[in-house]
Amino acid sequence: MNRNDCTIRLEKQEDYSEVEALIRESFWNVYRPGCSEHYVIHVLRNDPAFVRELDFVMEKEGKIIGQNMFMKTIIDSDDGRVIDVLTMGPICITPELKRRGYGKLLLDHSLEKAAQLGYGAVLFEGNIAFYGKSGFDYSSRFGIRYHDLPEDADSSFFLCKELVPGYLDGITGVYQTPHGYYVDDAEVEVFDRNFPPKQKLKLPGQLF
Repeated sequence: MNRNDCTIRLEKQEDYSEVEALIRESFWNVYRPGCSEHYVIHVLRNDPAFVRELDFVMEKEGKIIGQNMFMKTIIDSDDGRVIDVLTMGPICITPELKRRGYGKLLLDHSLEKAAQLGYGAVLFEGNIAFYGKSGFDYSSRFGIRYHDLPEDADSSFFLCKELVPGYLDGITGVYQTPHGYYVDDAEVEVFDRNFPPKQKLKLPGQLF
């Protein structure tokens, strides 16, 4: 879907607070009561694995309505090699504009830029119903396993897209989530006090 009513650009430091507020609104009570994603990006921006050249925001009428970012990580291959890959997210569109094509536009732009920079593959946790439209498939079909996940567990949440065709040919192994994604709940609570109060709700379908 092509749109001429929005622009995609790199995030600037002066965007940080607005982006964090956007992420908080988008993820609040989705996967858990409240959310931690706004603190996650706050922390990841200072992580050595953060890819500043792939830190995007989407604007519409002067307002940031979406964002996506990438981190460098690895696959520990079963044959002993270390395979460089990317992971992605948080990625979001402001709640009132979801399901209007903005998310796919931002995603496809981000992936195209990552490919242009020479990265070989992106692996992350997401819903195949949405991300499959941009070329993602189940990581299990590439022979890549999610770290710490039992062999008989459902791994349908774990997705992969080759940015370089054949980049993962002949590779099986274990994907490693960057440590920066693991944040302390107490630190999240402290950070969240910088934002307007919101009610935390335990809702059906939440993961945590």
